[in-house]
Amino acid sequence: MAEPTKTATLTIDDQSYELPIYSPTAGPDVIDIRKLYGQAGVFTYDPGFTSTAACDSTITYIDGFKGELLHRGYPIDQLAGKSHYLEVCYLLLYGNLPSASELEEFETTITHHTMIHEQMHNFFRGFRRDAHPMATMVGVVGAMSAFYHDSTDINNPREREIASHRLIAKMPTIAAMAYKYSIGQPFVYPRNDLDYAANFLHMCFAVPAEEYVVDPILARAMDRIFTLHADHEQNASTSTVRLASSSGANPFACIAAGIACLWGPAHGGANQACLEMLKEIGRPENIPEYIARAKDKNDSFRLMGFGHRVYKNFDPRATVMKQSADEVLDLMGVENNPILATAKALEEAALADPYFAEKKLFPNVDFYSGIILEAMGFPTSMFTPIFALSRTVGWISQWKEQLADPHMKIGRPRQLYQGNTARDYTDIENR
Repeated sequence: MAEPTKTATLTIDDQSYELPIYSPTAGPDVIDIRKLYGQAGVFTYDPGFTSTAACDSTITYIDGFKGELLHRGYPIDQLAGKSHYLEVCYLLLYGNLPSASELEEFETTITHHTMIHEQMHNFFRGFRRDAHPMATMVGVVGAMSAFYHDSTDINNPREREIASHRLIAKMPTIAAMAYKYSIGQPFVYPRNDLDYAANFLHMCFAVPAEEYVVDPILARAMDRIFTLHADHEQNASTSTVRLASSSGANPFACIAAGIACLWGPAHGGANQACLEMLKEIGRPENIPEYIARAKDKNDSFRLMGFGHRVYKNFDPRATVMKQSADEVLDLMGVENNPILATAKALEEAALADPYFAEKKLFPNVDFYSGIILEAMGFPTSMFTPIFALSRTVGWISQWKEQLADPHMKIGRPRQLYQGNTARDYTDIENR
């Protein structure tokens, strides 16, 4: 960490305290309060930690007002347009874009580690068939530590590297197996002759009875979904991974914790909520009614997939995702799918309505990714598992960065206690 650039003065009961201020390479200055409790005996209060920097990082930067998302300094639209997912994985993990030979070696490593231990199949068969795929993924990923003992020592750089590669390589296999199990079909083994996205689609949609050829348009759209969800700074699931990591937990447990957090509908379930909204709307001719409801402050209905908590003007990922959505819809057609027809009509209606422009309610990445996954044939229950496998590299990169931080401490948030003060125990017969 660089030296502080200036100080802030905090005065409490006529006593002043000097707090160091650090200036980042981008973003607002940060006041260092690490010694505040020891000096002044007070905590800060920040529910949700929305104004608190819990770490310093060099991986991802977001400027919500500019609509900017950078991975190691590279804009997301350039990465999604010119690169592909495994190259972005390398960038997030190692800090720079790879050379041709480095990328080839990395892709070969990932491709040849996509199979999971055969005994892990028994874990899937222990779940009910109607189990949500995310429940299956939380359990199976957590169980990886029982099978891969040679990559759980977080103090060994080589073991950290092996665990990183294993998680990136095996997560699509685990997600596809969770899907296949939920629909009662046999597992499909990964193939080394397919790229990362095409291999995932093949494992999800191939069956032993006939050949399945992955359409390159669908594979490219899937790769973009992976790329656009690879990392998103210190969000809830990433913070969960970092918090679990701070205790010294093994990498598989940390990533399982991230998957569990992502499962929440306020986090990873946004594109699923968007599709459920489209199903509620039903048909394009119902859109005016629902747009009117969305404008009515007294109506609880909200348009899902529009606007974003972080991005205040536009979501830079949505522009690229819209292109993929248009390509996929042209390929798959919307005539016989009322949900997709409704989505396209809703997008056009919202973009043309001044109300949504004034409120910055633009279609976001969840709106378009939900449309793409629906068109591909995925049920909504698979949307969040696909998000989880996309975000795995971001979680791992943040995990690796934290373990290398000499200032790392076990996470221990404080509280504003509002409960009873000390009181004596009352025997049960006297209550």
